Amino acid sequence: MAIQDLCRAYLEALNEGDLSKVLALFVADAEVSSPLYGVRPAADFYRDLFSDTNRSETRLKAVFEHSDGGASVALHFDYDWVFKSGQAVSFECVDIFEMTPDYQRFSHLKIIYDTAPFRSDFEQLSVE
Repeated sequence: MAIQDLCRAYLEALNEGDLSKVLALFVADAEVSSPLYGVRPAADFYRDLFSDTNRSETRLKAVFEHSDGGASVALHFDYDWVFKSGQAVSFECVDIFEMTPDYQRFSHLKIIYDTAPFRSDFEQLSVE
């Protein structure tokens, strides 16, 4: 699968909240580093994310590929996230993926976005 197609498949699976589709894009031992969830195995991260989510929608802005043949790609997108509580937040996000050597799957993901505007709302999810 071409990198652009892999990235679009990722955002589509994220929008659908489809755990099996998302995990199929990662190697079995992949980790995700998230500003809200910390560093977690991908399976645990997405299971918790989808459990905390009522609905989400992404709008791709750009895909950046490593220019020197390195195995990484970044997605720049807008993310509309509705928590299971019904609270809606929107933010700009960058996901940086480390790729497998054959560029067919993701081996690591670092998520970058500003959590300040909604961190307290997110933290309320764990006490409900």
